[in-house]
Amino acid sequence: MPNSCSSLSNARPLVVPRLKPSLFHRRAIQSSLGFESSAAQTLHNRLERCSSVRELKAIHAQIIFRGLAHEILLLGKLISFCAVDDAGDLAYARYLFDKMREPNRFMYNSLIRGYSNNEGPLEALLLYRRMIGSGISPNEFTFPFVLKACAGESLYWVSVLVHSQAVKLGFGFQVCVQNALITVYLSCGLVGDARKLFDEIADRTLVSWNLMIGGYSKIGCSMEAFRLFEEMRTSGLQIDEFTLANLISVSSQTVQLDLGKYVHLYIEVTGVEVDVIVSNSLLDMYAKCGDLRSAEAVFSKIPKKDVVSWTTMANAYANHGSLALAQQCFDQMPKKNVVSWNSLISSYVQFGRCKEALNLFRRMCGSRVVPDETTLIAVLSACSHIGDAATGKEIYIYISKSGIRPSVTLSNALMTMFGKCGAVEIAVDIFKKMKPRNLVSWNVAIGILALHGCGVEAIKLFEDMEASGIVPNEITFTGLLSACSHSGLIEMGRYYFQRMSSAYGISPEIEHYACLIDLLGRGGFLEEALGLIGNMPMRPDIVTWGALLAACRTHHYWEIGKSILKQLLELLPHSSGLCVLLSNLYAEARRWDDVRKIRKIMNESGIAKCRAISFIEIDGNVYEFMVDDKRGEMSSSLYLVLDQLTDHLKFEGCPCNLSGAYWEAEDVQ
Repeated sequence: MPNSCSSLSNARPLVVPRLKPSLFHRRAIQSSLGFESSAAQTLHNRLERCSSVRELKAIHAQIIFRGLAHEILLLGKLISFCAVDDAGDLAYARYLFDKMREPNRFMYNSLIRGYSNNEGPLEALLLYRRMIGSGISPNEFTFPFVLKACAGESLYWVSVLVHSQAVKLGFGFQVCVQNALITVYLSCGLVGDARKLFDEIADRTLVSWNLMIGGYSKIGCSMEAFRLFEEMRTSGLQIDEFTLANLISVSSQTVQLDLGKYVHLYIEVTGVEVDVIVSNSLLDMYAKCGDLRSAEAVFSKIPKKDVVSWTTMANAYANHGSLALAQQCFDQMPKKNVVSWNSLISSYVQFGRCKEALNLFRRMCGSRVVPDETTLIAVLSACSHIGDAATGKEIYIYISKSGIRPSVTLSNALMTMFGKCGAVEIAVDIFKKMKPRNLVSWNVAIGILALHGCGVEAIKLFEDMEASGIVPNEITFTGLLSACSHSGLIEMGRYYFQRMSSAYGISPEIEHYACLIDLLGRGGFLEEALGLIGNMPMRPDIVTWGALLAACRTHHYWEIGKSILKQLLELLPHSSGLCVLLSNLYAEARRWDDVRKIRKIMNESGIAKCRAISFIEIDGNVYEFMVDDKRGEMSSSLYLVLDQLTDHLKFEGCPCNLSGAYWEAEDVQ
């Protein structure tokens, strides 16, 4: 017998010819997949490679044209693509689904998944109920997305019912269902229940760990998050970018630089690959923790910086007061989105550089980036600060013409801008048209009326507020007392000061005392104002004493003003404004020795007089100026006209109050 091994070694390789499948063979394959024709198989293959809704609709047209609308597999694939794929169209999926007489479980699951992943969790739950009602039993692919829908709406008790049904059908202890239930617990704020369920899971997946670490991260429990991270490492489970992002997030949220550095060191030592999301999280963490150098180092090492990277770095510079570097970083951005523009505009407003903020806004409009509500609120705030009514009106017109339905916050910003720019009627008209209004809306409207001396109207608005069921807060009463003060409504001011504690249980703060003291001082009730200061439960601040000092000047109570000086110098020894006010008070009384003493105190203490900046709008342009300002091109002409007006007033016998000029004199006689 020949050696079998040698025979095999010498044998020629067996070549199996590739036979062309017969018609019967093709039909057998199609039948096993559920297709009745090769056309259905071809269209199904095209659906597998489909990448757009436009292409899908063309395939759908072919299905209808070829009479294959009854092919369940094809229609299921159509619905699945539209509901689940990033390039899909959920509305079109629902349209196809509703055309089906008897949708199967795969179709229900696809549509439930689509709604749970989008902004339709309630619709997902309604579909689930319809699925149960039609006699179709859910499976392991149904429950995770139904529970996800419960998490989206924080529907705890609904999730309990869904989970009990999953347990009844034998799917309750599958890890994907348990992970989904953890998501529900976390969304409902039940972190303890989520941790209990997490500990009960026999075979935890990476998703289980990330969910629990993410839950702790969300509520700022950094220690628990990092303890789980250590357990995760000990178990030998591979860490991914979601784990790292959650840990960096909690470090940033709790401003714990050491923990953030620990995660960064782990990344460097282990050499784990991180994506741009993790790199941006590290960058943001260092920026929020105040480590600008480390933020710059992380930023420089990001290979493919996206718009978030650039925006985060520019924001880091701005938050550290380096607006020039923030602007430089912003200008270098290859691509800017609305968030990038908003970040820098808001930073300029925050630092009081409102002109630069408005110029940047105009650049944004020129770049064809459409401003959103955040942009408009920031720009309106800038207009409020410098009194730029022209730009504010342009934004108001833009909102009206573009069909934007302003939110309560945007309407409040519009009211504030018009109120501070003097357009009280427009501000009140916006308030009247607002639906709904919140407490801030009422407070803003009352504050605007108070600012412009419309005390009676402010009180009427407060009464309307009470009638509408809105409960006032401490800010409401600050505006109300200010309105009484500016309108001289002394009795009403006393009444509301008492009522805020007796009717609403709001203890008066320093701001409320300052308003009432200002009201009493303006009315000449200085003794009562002094008594109120003596009975205050807190120490009077600079505003309180300043209000009383202004009243002393108005009513010529020189001795009281002198006693106030001691209190003021103890509170704020380097305040030039208060010293100047007291000096002018003595100058009006011709008490030159006291004027010299004030000047001596300022000189010995190194107190320099600060110059205030004023703004004026002319032909849509806002100009700033100070006392004795010679910077303008037309300053000489302006002062010439001012001198002529002063001479004319004197000639006509009009009293000119030049008390502010006393301090400007070099020599006091």
